[in-house]
Amino acid sequence: MIDHPLDLNDPKDMGLVDPTGAPIDTPPPTVYDIDWEFTPAETVAALHAMGARVICYVDVGAFEDYRPDAGDFPESVKGKPDHHWEGSFWLDIRQIDVLGPIMEARFQVCKDKGFDAIEPDEVDGYANDSGFPLTYEDQIAYNRFIADLAHGMGMSVGLKGDIEQAEDLWPHFDWTLNEQCFEYDECEILVDTFLANGKAVFEVEYDDPFSGHMTDRSLFCEQANAWGFNSMEMPLDLDGGRWPCR
Repeated sequence: MIDHPLDLNDPKDMGLVDPTGAPIDTPPPTVYDIDWEFTPAETVAALHAMGARVICYVDVGAFEDYRPDAGDFPESVKGKPDHHWEGSFWLDIRQIDVLGPIMEARFQVCKDKGFDAIEPDEVDGYANDSGFPLTYEDQIAYNRFIADLAHGMGMSVGLKGDIEQAEDLWPHFDWTLNEQCFEYDECEILVDTFLANGKAVFEVEYDDPFSGHMTDRSLFCEQANAWGFNSMEMPLDLDGGRWPCR
């Protein structure tokens, strides 16, 4: 839930109801993935008191012009717009010497607030029209750097998307968070890499206004549960509520 600051008193924000506000007959969440900037330490502590683990959402592959540290990014690392996301632009991930200290400072905010883990987003710039000649190897190097940075600070870290590089990256990440692998018929690589090595798979499907795809839980939940995925359907804007598979 990264659209706004988490409201601990809002059942929708807390994932206790579906996105329409209707009750759901499933256990409450034990993992919350929320924004690094919007979330105060008090919220993280309150979630811990409920027995939950808390993941810190951090964009590491794209520049966001609305973030408090936007002035730390030189023009040389800013590329083309990250399609569909206003105010977001791909980064030149080859410039680890420039981006490294910025990401370390962001991760330190997460650590200081008490987060348990990092979700580094936009880690597949090489596969997008970034404005830079990024290669597969450039992305592997940057993603491994991000994983090592989080681990060096004592936090768990997950591979967000980038499923095409899962075979090379699963040893460096503790879990993975995938979007729409059932829609694109590409989930099995996560079974063979992360699940086969005892690492969790968090997975979400959307009704996608960009592609026109409409999600039907009856088409993926049975398989997701059989594999042991933690799968659900959510609204694409990630503003609260969920339809979990189990």
